[in-house]
Amino acid sequence: MALIKLTVQQVKEDAEQQLRGFRKTKDFLVAIDTDGCITDNMNGKQMLIFHPQFMEFYSLWGIESYFREVAEYYNLFSKERGCNRFIAVQLTLKALAKREDVNRVLSEKDVKLPDTASLNKYINDAQENKLGLGNPSLEGFLDKNPTDLSLYKLLGWSEAVNRTFPHISAKIPPFDNVKESLQLMSQSADIMVVSKTPYRDLADYWETQGIAGDVQIIAGQEMGSKGHHIEVAKKAGGYGDNQIMMIGDGKGDLKAVKANNGLFYSTPPGKEQKAWNEFPRAFEMFTRGKYRGEFEKHLLTAFDKAFLTEPAWEKPGYNHISAYRENQEIRKTLYGKFNPGGKLLIL
Repeated sequence: MALIKLTVQQVKEDAEQQLRGFRKTKDFLVAIDTDGCITDNMNGKQMLIFHPQFMEFYSLWGIESYFREVAEYYNLFSKERGCNRFIAVQLTLKALAKREDVNRVLSEKDVKLPDTASLNKYINDAQENKLGLGNPSLEGFLDKNPTDLSLYKLLGWSEAVNRTFPHISAKIPPFDNVKESLQLMSQSADIMVVSKTPYRDLADYWETQGIAGDVQIIAGQEMGSKGHHIEVAKKAGGYGDNQIMMIGDGKGDLKAVKANNGLFYSTPPGKEQKAWNEFPRAFEMFTRGKYRGEFEKHLLTAFDKAFLTEPAWEKPGYNHISAYRENQEIRKTLYGKFNPGGKLLIL
């Protein structure tokens, strides 16, 4: 069945309407993340869009190397990889504020980190009310706090990120074997996209890349958490624990499916293509009921080793310049390909 794309108004008025109307058509359910899983765009999305836009909005170019280092750690290389954009900002600013070296540079260059009080209140409010962390819920919170100017700037940054996405990140194609894997899955499984990316970006990407044909539903950040997406679909379809699989590249993906007692197949950072090449065998194990146990345990062990557990700035002998240079070639390559005139510090 063809994917029916929601309009902007439908997302704003009732984002979860497709989730509630989900109907089971196959014996299994596969939930799939997109950024860093279907497509190799995680580095580009963060390094070319999220981080420079934030530094532009908050005048933080004076601490570019520090900001990029910390933001890249949380968004790309730690167990927080793939977390919601507002959570990532919260983690990044908190870590920067604690660093003595960063505070010295802030003082020397007369740069100030943004106050996170309003951001913290918004995140707490959204979580308490079980709302997805995204522009719609931020707009709702802003309506209740119309004189909080910092919320307008936060929303402006988030909207700027969304507007930039189609010009850069959306152009990066899916990994090889993704389309073939989707066709394989569709023979015996219902497929849904679950993500913390805005709905429109997701729907446009899957449609533009020609991979939406086998997908029943797309659930973005406006529809709540990934765990919520899976929970609703599982309940609606009556799938058993061993009939649900999540494919993802972050610890949040693992947490989301395990909260629903399902199974997990990882596309580990740096080894995504290998994972897609080996997916047919894993899917066979899944449909034969032999995935849970030693097979999944082996994959989870390898997945766990793919993430950093301690930031470089907390380790003995830390040198900021050396740490920043570790990912410099990745940044240079991305900027050279997608934004050759963009602002990037080279050390």
